[in-house]
Amino acid sequence: MEVVILAGGLGTRLRSVVSEVPKCMAPVAGKPFLWYLLKYLTRFDVSRVILSVGYLREVIIKWIDENKFEFPFEFDYAVETEPLGTGGGIKLALSKVHDQSSFILNGDTFFDVDLNALQEQHKQSRKAITMALKPMLNFDRYGTVDFNGINNSVTAFNEKKHCEQGLINGGVYLVSTESNVFEDLPEKFSFETAVLEKQCMVGNIDGIIQDRYFIDIGIPEDYRKANIEFVNLF
Repeated sequence: MEVVILAGGLGTRLRSVVSEVPKCMAPVAGKPFLWYLLKYLTRFDVSRVILSVGYLREVIIKWIDENKFEFPFEFDYAVETEPLGTGGGIKLALSKVHDQSSFILNGDTFFDVDLNALQEQHKQSRKAITMALKPMLNFDRYGTVDFNGINNSVTAFNEKKHCEQGLINGGVYLVSTESNVFEDLPEKFSFETAVLEKQCMVGNIDGIIQDRYFIDIGIPEDYRKANIEFVNLF
């Protein structure tokens, strides 16, 4: 398994709480958030982690150099010298991948997905992208995802609004590197609009529901929540 972690964001929503380090390096219960993501990956047969970095990347690279021996995988970097958008950052990172597919994780989100199940679903579907979907109750921070449980296909992405219940995009993907979904796209683009929405329209995205722990530390409220919950979670 190869994994891309998107760690190049500016972290504007979190600056009132953490401003001197990238979001993935925000301290949570005494350790950088990235430590928890990497510790989670040790549960699976991950051989290589590619960090997509940009803003304050020196902080991330220095920490990895000092702590890489704690983890059983090789590290590499895809460096954005200027912001490329979510899509541009992923495209650049995938150019570093050796395998026929790669997992993609957000550096500010922890979603306890069974990566083995995601990989098995991806192999069976043979679609370009398989994504993990999280069931949620009473929420308005996230857009919902329409999902056909009969053939496991993602059929639509909906705008944010208050929902009593629904499925959200959990931000964990398995992408076939040999697919052409990134072809003919500019250097800077949005993964959500230029890839996910477009591929959804042609039936090229599969989903797998994972009703497991999920937290996005991108806002102060959930960042504080993570500091409490990660003590017992790990």
